[in-house]
Amino acid sequence: MGRIIIGLILLALGGAMTIKAHWMYENFGAVAFAEKYLGSSGGTRLFYKLIGIFFIFIGFLAVFNLYGDFMAWILSPLLRASGVPEE
Repeated sequence: MGRIIIGLILLALGGAMTIKAHWMYENFGAVAFAEKYLGSSGGTRLFYKLIGIFFIFIGFLAVFNLYGDFMAWILSPLLRASGVPEE
């Protein structure tokens, strides 16, 4: 039950960050890294939206209890190369 609540909180936080990226820009200011690498005038807003989408993704993993499956999928090439037997 706890993972569902945490997942829903992450979903709400990610959705708010994605929708209110301009508000976050006005209140927290520009991120120099984002302005340099993600665009000259909208890089910080894009950065806030990308972080929001990341939180939404992690929230879905938590709600549906897919952490283990996702990590196994991400690490499968490394595990195959190291000789660890798969399940």
